Amino acid sequence: MTLAEDLDSRPTLRMRRTFDAPRGLVWRAWSRPEILVLWMGPVEWPAFSVTSDFRVGGAWRIGLKSPGAGEELWQGGVYREIVEPERLVFTFKWEGDNHEDGPAVDTLVTVQLSETPDGRTQMDFTQEGLKNARSLTGHAHGWTSTADRLEAWLAANPD
Repeated sequence: MTLAEDLDSRPTLRMRRTFDAPRGLVWRAWSRPEILVLWMGPVEWPAFSVTSDFRVGGAWRIGLKSPGAGEELWQGGVYREIVEPERLVFTFKWEGDNHEDGPAVDTLVTVQLSETPDGRTQMDFTQEGLKNARSLTGHAHGWTSTADRLEAWLAANPD
């Protein structure tokens, strides 16, 4: 079975958000590790470490930490497609087996950014190949909270 066939057989998360920010700023937030670390991760697991070789074939890695317990979760992947400032595709996989999903599986994330007529940015987000329905629910919560944090960062950093 190919990765594409495997991804097709598992749940997909689809999310659409519109940000009151220009597309170039939203793109910078997704493409620069020094900005990613400021908003990535859900509120209960904010990022504390981001490394990124931002090129097709380059690797990325993000560490999330629970503020209360201090536990860490790590995720990483490889950039598959980069079309500035509109499309970003990368693999996503949890490291280790301490994530609620249990043993990790490869997933594929696509972030599509488009300009709205009024100068805002629409983000169409998909994560293909999630492990099961429980994983879909957990990732939906995590990415929704992460998008909320991105929205707050964009509002506080309009330039």
